[in-house]
Amino acid sequence: TLEAPRQTPALTNLTQEEQLARLQKGIRHEVLEGNVGYLRMDDIPGQEVVSKLGGFLVTSVWRKLMGTSALVLDLRHCTGGHISGIPYVISYLHPGNTVLHVDTIYNRPSNTTTEIWTLPQVLGERYSADKDVVVLTSGHTGGVAEDITYILKQMRRAIVVGERTVGGALDLQKLRIGQSDFFLTVPVSRSLGPLGGGSQTWEGSGVLPCVGTPAEQALEKALAILTLRRALPGVVQRLQEALQAYYTLVDRVPTLLHHLANMDFSAVVSEEDLVTKLNAGLQTASEDPRLLVRAVRPKETFSGPEVGDDDPPEVVPTVAEDEAVRRGLVDSMFQVSVLPGNVG
Repeated sequence: TLEAPRQTPALTNLTQEEQLARLQKGIRHEVLEGNVGYLRMDDIPGQEVVSKLGGFLVTSVWRKLMGTSALVLDLRHCTGGHISGIPYVISYLHPGNTVLHVDTIYNRPSNTTTEIWTLPQVLGERYSADKDVVVLTSGHTGGVAEDITYILKQMRRAIVVGERTVGGALDLQKLRIGQSDFFLTVPVSRSLGPLGGGSQTWEGSGVLPCVGTPAEQALEKALAILTLRRALPGVVQRLQEALQAYYTLVDRVPTLLHHLANMDFSAVVSEEDLVTKLNAGLQTASEDPRLLVRAVRPKETFSGPEVGDDDPPEVVPTVAEDEAVRRGLVDSMFQVSVLPGNVG
């Protein structure tokens, strides 16, 4: 693209005080209702900055989010960053018992490749692998932020909510055209994989979200997903209790309970996902197509508190209520006819 240059000083060229001020402006955090941590990053700092100011980031930002039950990483306004910052962001969300190769970066000017691995040790603590992470994206999310989003999605460590990212490049270099005031912006680095690229690279096409929604509604959607996922343990427990108390094929109950206890709900982001997954799993385990799960919201009453749309669904097993299915069940159990002589 042809454009006039924007004079933005590199973060590494600033004094430590100036770097700190820029970091505080580009990183915001708070704890939302429901004990959900919120971290907005408008720029991804590089290794040099993190090595100098990492203690400040851990003390003033990260420690305040460690006690939350889920984390929202907001990259909707992050249009770039430093490649050397990728392993830091990924490592704080990756378990410390393994080191993972997350990407390989090819740099065209130097004709070299650099492998990116998660860090064996980090300053402070890592976010628990048992806690949900949601990444928010927009059509402006670009470069290093896209690579981080793609890696976390491929690792199945985060649910991506928002818009398809811009599909930019990891690293851009501006080349002056002659002695004019115009520059040619050229991608000089690209992601090769294994998690960040390869045949399914995000560069040029962007990262597709797990749940698509307009960027301005992404946070609200993310909180609704986390409310549902927070209710999952209770849903599973109520299903187990109902099966033990009411399911007539008692010899199959232990198999069903075992199946419920070992189901993977990492991809569940809606009531429809949950109901579909439970029905497929329970019917396969029980070999009983009559065993169905459906979502039922609690009925509103005048004596109790008002029930809103954000209340988690109550999921209960039920026998199919479709008229055709009911008639089929009756016909399979009863044969009715009138014999000669008007005998029933």
